[in-house]
Amino acid sequence: MSVFNQGKKIAIAGVLMSFLSVTACAEDKKMQADMIVQGDYLLTMEVGADIIEAGAVAIKGGKIIAVGKSEEILATYVSAKTISGTGKVLMPGLVNGHGHSAMTLFRGMADDLALMDWLTRYVFPSEGQFVDADFIRLGTSLACYEMIRSGTTSYVDMYFYPGTIADVVDKCGMRAVVSAPMIDFPSPGFKGWDDSFAAGVEFVNKWKGRNSRITPALAPHAAYTVSPEHLKAVASKAKELGVPISMHIAEDGSEVDYVTKNFGTTPASHADAQGLFDVPMIAAHMVWPTSAEIELMASKKVGAIHNPTSNLKLAAGISPVPEMIAKGMRVGLGTDGAASNNNLDMWEEVRLAALIHKNASGDPTEMPAYQALELATWRGAEAVGLGDVAGSLTVGRQADMIQIRFDSVEAAPVYNIVSHLVYVLNSRDVTTTIVDGKVLMQNGKVLTLDGEALRRAAQEKGAEIKAAFKAE
Repeated sequence: MSVFNQGKKIAIAGVLMSFLSVTACAEDKKMQADMIVQGDYLLTMEVGADIIEAGAVAIKGGKIIAVGKSEEILATYVSAKTISGTGKVLMPGLVNGHGHSAMTLFRGMADDLALMDWLTRYVFPSEGQFVDADFIRLGTSLACYEMIRSGTTSYVDMYFYPGTIADVVDKCGMRAVVSAPMIDFPSPGFKGWDDSFAAGVEFVNKWKGRNSRITPALAPHAAYTVSPEHLKAVASKAKELGVPISMHIAEDGSEVDYVTKNFGTTPASHADAQGLFDVPMIAAHMVWPTSAEIELMASKKVGAIHNPTSNLKLAAGISPVPEMIAKGMRVGLGTDGAASNNNLDMWEEVRLAALIHKNASGDPTEMPAYQALELATWRGAEAVGLGDVAGSLTVGRQADMIQIRFDSVEAAPVYNIVSHLVYVLNSRDVTTTIVDGKVLMQNGKVLTLDGEALRRAAQEKGAEIKAAFKAE
């Protein structure tokens, strides 16, 4: 080798080492993140914020530490894990404000019935016969799988054996308000009111502050199943314990008739008279409030949860959501239980919420796509008391987010990404679900629950329930 060529190689090596040294220094100056998640479109859902094209979010310690253009985030932060956003929207995870998770095991058991007929002839008897801790564990796991798969990151549960529900939520990684049911007559695990009230208080005391992703709450079922005296006791205990209440209020005409006949008032006013609106309240359904009650609930920061599919299926009516929003009330969306829906797909609720209010009002501009999406994100989080934690992608909030793909043949072309999210895409397009900075689903595969094992177990339980009905 000539001296000239040897010197040339040494010079090139020196330049390369210098380049690598500069690159290493540049990397050293970057701040450390646990994970960076990208999206061709980034919807923070922060009020007044623009959609960010080619955006990204940096995560550390389960929290969002930066939001912005992807090139800026990558220039500022270094991370061992980066999830590409090519062909995807990055946005907050959806908030399901009302459900009974374990009722997935009653999915399709009894359909096309009025609410009270459905409850008294099928639901209450089936619960008495089949619901135990094992039923709850399986049904809740099945529900959480479905929600994770479809992009729901937070939900409100109201069902029996709340400690078992909380345990499932703890293990699968979701965020939830888990409310302990309280009811006057015998129910699974309880002889009556005294048992259910004591168990609810015990559950709250056990789980309050135990897990940052789980908020324990009290859940008197409804005005037609819990006496006024007992509703007062729940309000007092919730205030003492510093926890929210979740309750069915003004769900359908039969409830209105019952409350009017027995208490001389309407359901929301009845709840307020028992002190239930003096503590954080998640009021499920709220189909039949008066205008005066809406103003009252807005002033008391009551959260109303609109359940369009369930309410339409039971012919319960259409909640006056546009009026509630106009008057400053907190409003979110929910699926209700899979026994009355019959799924836990929040994308269907978003789309239906956008459509039914146009038809009900006769105004095609009512409930535009972005507002419908707000109900499932920041508005929903605010309605269930998680507004400081979830519902929007802003610095300081917990890292609860999803990616949803929009690059399929069926989704082409794209003119308005928000319109696409509401009117074109669906739950099967969700590819990534993250809660508290932990990936629960990636590339469409749920990582924290075994879907095939759940499917087999659910089929077996369904066969058992079906056989019992045939034997009657």
